[in-house]
Amino acid sequence: MNQNQETEKFQLRNWELVSVNPNNRNWVWSDYFNYWAISIQSVIGFSLIASLYLIYDLNSIIVFSGCLIATLMIFILINIIGKISQSSGLPFPVILRLSMGFNGARYIGMLRGLVGIFMFGVQTFFISKSIGYVIRIFLYEIDNQILSNEYLLMFFFGLNPLDWFSLFVTLLLQLYLFTKGQETNRTFIKFSALFVYFGLFIFFIMIISENFNEIINSLKLSTNINNTVSKENILPLFYVTGTMFTYFSILVVNYGDFSRYAKNIKEMQLGNFSLIFNLIIFSFFALLLTIGSDIILTKNLISPERLLTNPNDIIAKFDNSVLTIFSLVFIIVSMFSTNLIANYIPSQNALINFLPNSMTLNKASYAICILGLFVAGFWLSIFSQSNIIIFFDNLTAFFGPVFGIVIADYYYVKKQKINHKELFYPKENSDYIYSSGWNFKAIYSLIIGFVFSASTMWNVNLTSLESFGWIIGAFVSYIVYYLLSKNNKNA
Repeated sequence: MNQNQETEKFQLRNWELVSVNPNNRNWVWSDYFNYWAISIQSVIGFSLIASLYLIYDLNSIIVFSGCLIATLMIFILINIIGKISQSSGLPFPVILRLSMGFNGARYIGMLRGLVGIFMFGVQTFFISKSIGYVIRIFLYEIDNQILSNEYLLMFFFGLNPLDWFSLFVTLLLQLYLFTKGQETNRTFIKFSALFVYFGLFIFFIMIISENFNEIINSLKLSTNINNTVSKENILPLFYVTGTMFTYFSILVVNYGDFSRYAKNIKEMQLGNFSLIFNLIIFSFFALLLTIGSDIILTKNLISPERLLTNPNDIIAKFDNSVLTIFSLVFIIVSMFSTNLIANYIPSQNALINFLPNSMTLNKASYAICILGLFVAGFWLSIFSQSNIIIFFDNLTAFFGPVFGIVIADYYYVKKQKINHKELFYPKENSDYIYSSGWNFKAIYSLIIGFVFSASTMWNVNLTSLESFGWIIGAFVSYIVYYLLSKNNKNA
């Protein structure tokens, strides 16, 4: 196969990956406010923040400070990588072609796609459980004996017929909502962010109105400054920061999938600043709702060892079907939107980039849903009990090094210059051909960075640094790639 035939395979056959038309770059700061609101508003995010309050004896100042430091770090990183796609209009997988080469971008980009597809399936499973809960409430109200039917108690791979029905409903709803294009996604993100905040506010009013004085007293106990400023709290602050950084880091490397739509750099940066604002709002709700719910349910002041941190567990304790359905609807919308931005869209772009000549938006959507169904359907019976979770945790250790290489290449090697035409129709000796579509300097840097990043998980003596494995890998790969490319401006 000659060089021209080799490059022909990489010619773009669809429009999903091309630079966004300047007329369609219409995201403003409020769109990014909604994006970061959704990123935080997940059940996992609520449980994580509430759990941190619990782990550190409800010392809200330590937890809040750690969360704030982590978001400041994320804020800096997303502005750095977001600028690349904002200025070029290109999604993350195409940006990878600059530093990794065409083949490198295809396979390394799919690492993010695989993680996204797997997590899409896991998230779909938990959404289906909430939808199933709503269905059960309605069935119980119709006939309180119907759920005892022997056919509904038959289990297949850990799920009964009602669970399977809920799972298929969840997948079909996502397929319907997520395949209507960027503008529909934008509208859904906006609706979800405002809808969930409205639900949190209503739930908050309902709870605080019940036992206002007790909640305020408990809050005062958790914000005792005398218990905060001490040497003993340095390590807790370190761990909280690392935990929250890890939570957000999955969104950093492919942030270009969304920053490409920004009207201008200022709108993106202002919108990114809302990450900090959203965290303040959401952590406030997480703390008060956790404390308030416990007080209402037990009629006592907070008891950390007994606190419920999962919103589903809190809801289940309230003997009120209307309140339960009301709360579950907000949780379902929240999980839908989180699945869209954190898993679905990144996986979609990764699949299209992997097979640019044949993969379309619809084909990628069907592939994600089919694979997601497989993960969700066998989550209880296979995946949750296997080492595959560890495998995907190890995959995420690549993302920090990828970030470091992309940044070093774009800002230092390429000097912020991109040849758009050659990204899609490369010529012989193109800047992005490298060696048969692979930039081995980037690959070597990636492997070295991955070893440093993953060692925080593999080495028991380094587990205290595990939460910072991402940023360690990013730093190492940046330095290695910088040194390897020092005497070659085109890497």
